Amino acid sequence: MSAAPHREPGEIFGPRTTLFADVLSIGLATTLSSLPLITAPAALSTACAVLRGVSNDEPATAGRYFALLRHRLRPGDLLAGILAIAGTLLVAADLALAGAGLPGARLFAIAAMTVTAIALTVALRACSRPESVSDWPTALRAAATDTVRDPAGSALVLLAVATAALCAWMMLPLAFLVPGPLALALAGVARRRETAGT
Repeated sequence: MSAAPHREPGEIFGPRTTLFADVLSIGLATTLSSLPLITAPAALSTACAVLRGVSNDEPATAGRYFALLRHRLRPGDLLAGILAIAGTLLVAADLALAGAGLPGARLFAIAAMTVTAIALTVALRACSRPESVSDWPTALRAAATDTVRDPAGSALVLLAVATAALCAWMMLPLAFLVPGPLALALAGVARRRETAGT
């Protein structure tokens, strides 16, 4: 028989519901922090770091999120943001060219979408790695290795992105909260990879 979930004094709903509320508040904080666009990788990486700390009984609050983010806006983080913007613009331009009716456009569109899915998976897995807090190149190398060695985890990342996009498309206000559950999914995939390794 399982024990009743432990509740802190003043806690109304229990730890799971509290974590859900914290994830949503971190999602909103991540959205606000990503508005300059150039800060989006650092914002998502910080969200993953905060949610990763839950397993060590660290608080997953918006206050802790902003405290960690203040130390994140260094040149490497801004460069990651510039590369993310450039990659997004390149993908948009490629898809626009593919839709222009050029010869071989269908094959080109399939190849472009495949490369985009792989690049997106590597980038998101890099955000979920602890190394992204201080060293983006190391995080990207490790994420590329994880993407190849853990295809199930990569599929889970793409499924999380598709779910987030579908939620945002179905109900626009959810778009402001979606980064929190996405970061939780990325942290979960990273945790799954770590436990599989041990």
